Amino acid sequence: METGHHTLNDLFAQLGLSSDDESIEDFLERHHLAGEEKLAKAQFWSDGQRRFLHDAIAEDSDWCEVVDELDALLRH
Repeated sequence: METGHHTLNDLFAQLGLSSDDESIEDFLERHHLAGEEKLAKAQFWSDGQRRFLHDAIAEDSDWCEVVDELDALLRH
């Protein structure tokens, strides 16, 4: 089992997205979550990405901390 701290860059790579800092900043500028919208339910994810994000939280995996960080960043 993999342990350790995953970064936002790691999460974007895991989701199959460009993971350099500039690409992440661009993604965060273009996408936002409104009100009570759940991260894994957002329309901008593919089915596989939604499943990964949902499972990361539901299973309290080692990804959940950085998934929570992404959730917070998308709400600003």
